[in-house]
Amino acid sequence: MPSSTTERVAGPFTGLLVIDLTHVLNGPFGTTILGDLGARIIKVEPPGHGDDTRALGPFYKDQSLYFSFVNRGKESIVLDLKDDADRAIFLNMVRQADVLAENFRPGTMQRLGFSYEELARINPRLIYASSSGFGQTGPLSTYPAYDTIVQAMSGIMNMTGFPGGPPTRVGTSLSDLCGGVFMFCGMASALYAREKSGRGAHVDVAMFDATLAFLEHGFMEFVANGKPLPRIGNRHPFTAPFDVFASADKDFVICAGNDRLFAQLCNAIARPDLITDRRFRSNQQRMENEPALKHELETALRKQPAAHWLEVIHAAGVPVAPLLNVAEAAEHPQTKARNMLIEAGGVRMTGNPVKISGYEDPPTRVGAPTLDQHGDALRREFGA
Repeated sequence: MPSSTTERVAGPFTGLLVIDLTHVLNGPFGTTILGDLGARIIKVEPPGHGDDTRALGPFYKDQSLYFSFVNRGKESIVLDLKDDADRAIFLNMVRQADVLAENFRPGTMQRLGFSYEELARINPRLIYASSSGFGQTGPLSTYPAYDTIVQAMSGIMNMTGFPGGPPTRVGTSLSDLCGGVFMFCGMASALYAREKSGRGAHVDVAMFDATLAFLEHGFMEFVANGKPLPRIGNRHPFTAPFDVFASADKDFVICAGNDRLFAQLCNAIARPDLITDRRFRSNQQRMENEPALKHELETALRKQPAAHWLEVIHAAGVPVAPLLNVAEAAEHPQTKARNMLIEAGGVRMTGNPVKISGYEDPPTRVGAPTLDQHGDALRREFGA
């Protein structure tokens, strides 16, 4: 009988069994999405300290938030995949599993005797998902990678920052998270294909590929001009005004993405003269004269505090926003309305951004497991 120690919320993946060999952030982020949407996730951890992030801060009530945030609702079993008895339990799990997810360096699973080809022989319907820094093929396939390595090599660090400033890492582990999202996409897609073909598949996701796919503007500039996009700070590379602006007390954001919105903005701030100014009549002209445009706008905006302009510009139908810190964003009414700050195991964390009609999106979920918390029950379930 399936272990009942973890209560799972019903979702579109209810009934699926996922063996989660992933660790740290990239892979666990992808499998957590499956779990939030109903799948049963069994996290297989190595003997000793388990997933590396269990020992990483920050800590809350003696729990690693690094681990807790991306392992909620999972079951934990410690298995030594080089031990014959533990290998037998693992293979019994594979025989019943729908998905196996791993993010070891390419070649590791083959050396253990658990390549896709080997496991597909005992479970032809298995979806075997591999996520790594650079994928299973190519000259860098075995190159060790962390998020910052991939950010550096993808070009995103080089295009992030202000003119004249140094290349800057994006303020979150973007490459890890992009890889996890695409890993989830690959697993979901392969499961859908299996409904028609009856066959499993090997999903190969690279953090490097995933980050390249998120570059968008950087690649547009390269394709158009054969050059890397320079560092431009907070402004948009192809639209103006689209930036952070100063007011009488603090900065805020305005995004006037077309001529109509620009005219509405100018009227709202009592600068209708800018609409017909030959420097700013079209988006191309505004881009060519962006420093002058920002100066003209901020001359008007510095006359009133940000709260005034947020109200006035919003009323004019122009996209505008305050600059919030993470604490302010977490406590925002929109965050609450979208159930994006939940509690799992007594720990507050971000919720599931995938909302699907007909399925519950509870504000309280089962927390991350302690190391080997479900080991005894799982050994009984999958023992020889």
